[in-house]
Amino acid sequence: MHKYFGTDGIRGVAGADLDAELAFKAGRAAATVLAQEGETRSRVMIARDTRISCDMLESALAAGMSSAGADVTLLGVLPTPAAAYLTVKSGSSMGVVISASHNPYEHNGIKLFGKNGFKLSDALEERIEALIGDDSKVLRKTGADLGRISGDHSFWANEYVKSITSAAIGHYKGRIAIDCANGAATETARSLFRELDAEFEIISDEPDGVNINSECGSTHIELLCDLMKSGRFGIGFAFDGDADRCLVVDECGRTVDGDMILAVIARDMMAAGKLRSSAMVGTVVSNSGMDVFARNNGLKFYRAAVGDRNVLEMMWETGCNLGGESSGHIIFSDDATTGDGQLTAVKFLNVLISSGKSVSELVCDIPRFPQVMPSYELTGGSEERDAIMSNPLLHEETARQQELLSEGGRVLIRPSGTEPLIRVLVEAKTEEIAMKKALEIIEFIKSLKK
Repeated sequence: MHKYFGTDGIRGVAGADLDAELAFKAGRAAATVLAQEGETRSRVMIARDTRISCDMLESALAAGMSSAGADVTLLGVLPTPAAAYLTVKSGSSMGVVISASHNPYEHNGIKLFGKNGFKLSDALEERIEALIGDDSKVLRKTGADLGRISGDHSFWANEYVKSITSAAIGHYKGRIAIDCANGAATETARSLFRELDAEFEIISDEPDGVNINSECGSTHIELLCDLMKSGRFGIGFAFDGDADRCLVVDECGRTVDGDMILAVIARDMMAAGKLRSSAMVGTVVSNSGMDVFARNNGLKFYRAAVGDRNVLEMMWETGCNLGGESSGHIIFSDDATTGDGQLTAVKFLNVLISSGKSVSELVCDIPRFPQVMPSYELTGGSEERDAIMSNPLLHEETARQQELLSEGGRVLIRPSGTEPLIRVLVEAKTEEIAMKKALEIIEFIKSLKK
């Protein structure tokens, strides 16, 4: 069991669980591991989102890395996938993103990418963890062996935008609404859609350090839906704080989630002979309508555990080049090493342009089962989470509720990998029945604490 690394890097409330001391130690430990791997003068690219705590954590992390002899390039505010891409393009030893993605501004995280642009293996994370816990073996450079810290935000931002625009196939003639979640997309979306020669309007692009993901972006898509209902736009895109996710809103103000995005693009790739294995990868929380859609379109649909790393591993195992999550985290492995919200937007626009259809027409035949996923907030940390999830009474209650739903529904209870939450997913014949069952289960979970 990892002490510091979770399902997506080192996470915590900034200044408490994740403070400057931990960031410094993590940076020094990571640079030491790079040296152990034979990187005599390693180079590390660091990007960040717009959270107020990023200043503190970036400074501490960069200082830790340079103290162990690594040269650091500060990319400034850029999306998570930009760091992965630029690490490979620049030939750097490692890429780092300081971000808590879709979570509230109080939280932050440190995500690490290898020189190949993929997230670090469990084995490397364990080695870094060991050095954070016991710093007697970390490198402490002096004199000319110390690392340098530099940065050129504009150059690297332009390089990333060029890589995304290269995936576009034509010009979209309608108007586009874009919600940047007051996050990293504020630094790239405007120049990206200008390069696409699109007519667009951007909202939630005035970050102040504490408004990232606040009532905006893909986690609060109601703002974009209301704008789309004005009838002035043909499509809307909502990104999350670090812009690795994208949700679509149709011309009528209805949400097109990651499952539906995945289905639309998979069908198009299949028709073009570009979908490897005639298959796509979703997750255990993907709507059951995806199984029906796959069967109706001669596709295979695989389910991975939640988390982009798990989706990517399932893609490797099954030979797929397309996978994603309901949240809008879509991976195009022929184009990128991780999910990219703005790449997803361009890929969806490509289908829209080539089809000649509206967004609502593209998704109208994708089956959807009524599904809800409320959450129960934990106050006792990982110990409370583990105790609840391992309690046999919870397993009995889950089985009982599943039996009551019979074949017309589904129950899935899982802990969040990035927040202190237990999520309860229920599918049923109606949304009302699903929510009733989900809330009953949450009340049962509460009773386990007494």
